[in-house]
Amino acid sequence: MKEDLRVLVIAPFYDSFPFVGDLIDATSKYVEHIDVLIHHNYLAELAPYIPLPYFRWVERFTKKNLVGLKPKPKNVKVHMLSTLYFTPDGRNRGLGDKLYKKFSRYIREHNLEFDIIHAHVHWPQGYVAVKLGKEFGVPAVVTVHTSQIYLEDFCDPNKQEYEHMHFVFRSADALIRVNQAGISLLKRFNPNVYYVPNGFNPQRLPFIPKEKAREKLGLPKNKRIIFSLGRLIERKGFRYLIDAMGEVIKRRNDVLCFIGGTGELKSKLQTQIHNLGIQNYVKLLGFVPDEELKYWMNAADFFVLPSLSEGNPTVLFEALGVGLPFVGTAVGGVPEVITSKEYGLLCPPKDPKCLAEKILMALEKEWDREKIRKYAEQFTWDNITKKTVEIYKEVLGYE
Repeated sequence: MKEDLRVLVIAPFYDSFPFVGDLIDATSKYVEHIDVLIHHNYLAELAPYIPLPYFRWVERFTKKNLVGLKPKPKNVKVHMLSTLYFTPDGRNRGLGDKLYKKFSRYIREHNLEFDIIHAHVHWPQGYVAVKLGKEFGVPAVVTVHTSQIYLEDFCDPNKQEYEHMHFVFRSADALIRVNQAGISLLKRFNPNVYYVPNGFNPQRLPFIPKEKAREKLGLPKNKRIIFSLGRLIERKGFRYLIDAMGEVIKRRNDVLCFIGGTGELKSKLQTQIHNLGIQNYVKLLGFVPDEELKYWMNAADFFVLPSLSEGNPTVLFEALGVGLPFVGTAVGGVPEVITSKEYGLLCPPKDPKCLAEKILMALEKEWDREKIRKYAEQFTWDNITKKTVEIYKEVLGYE
């Protein structure tokens, strides 16, 4: 049932990451209209011309990538406001007020009307949402997406350097956390904290028969294939996966591990692979676009995520959504989703020996991929957004 609701979303991007754009698209089915305000830094347009690994990440924040080219629902309008600053968002204490003033002026000039504000990411988007909410007399809801280890640090009430974040946590009319592990931390600041996990779009990564997917990618049919995906940064723990693969290859030589993603550790990880002598078994793919990602997900025998910390990784739900078993670390919201060995196997972070054992167990196990797909259906964005709209109604005092 569609609600007579107009929503203003403050987000860092629309299409660069599915946990924003896909959720907004799904929400549009249940509300009257959504305006999305995104800020853009002019300096991001230089990123494609700078041949350093870090700038492959910055490139995702160019105008083209922030909004994307995919068709948008008719009742969704994306507004991009460009500005210039030199300190990155997360460390830029002045960015919140800079964007608040810019967004406030834009809202008045364009006569945007809304009943509630929803911010994705607590800084600076959450700060802007809270300030706008107070100015325009509407409630502000903030979804806190950050990884668990960062949230624990941000929620330390004794750290004055995070007072601007504490202001957001205290002042929002409601906070949404993507895992249950973070609820108690946020309740130190605000009693109105809700758990809503991330989800996935089954149309974005549809099920494809394994044989067809492997043929499309030119992969051998007689090998066991492991797939992993994420930014090549320390927090994602790929060096532990590579170490684990060194142990796995000692036990069996019919396994190939493919790691998708870009990042500052690419050359270091490639050197690690070479030093272990497993370059024939472990491959770094670089950036994997969506049109290829659907084939990689379906071509694999299982998905591995060796992260040191997470909030609730979207890629986990995407893997389960195509029936792919999950092997990874019990961090953030992961153990809240992998609740049975029928869906995956977990181990502690930074433990390559345990990870190798779980990979070997997964290689031997007969997985019921249809059962995994059925389990994942509860996490489609369409189901997740129903919970979000209920929170809107509760905050607004609707019956």
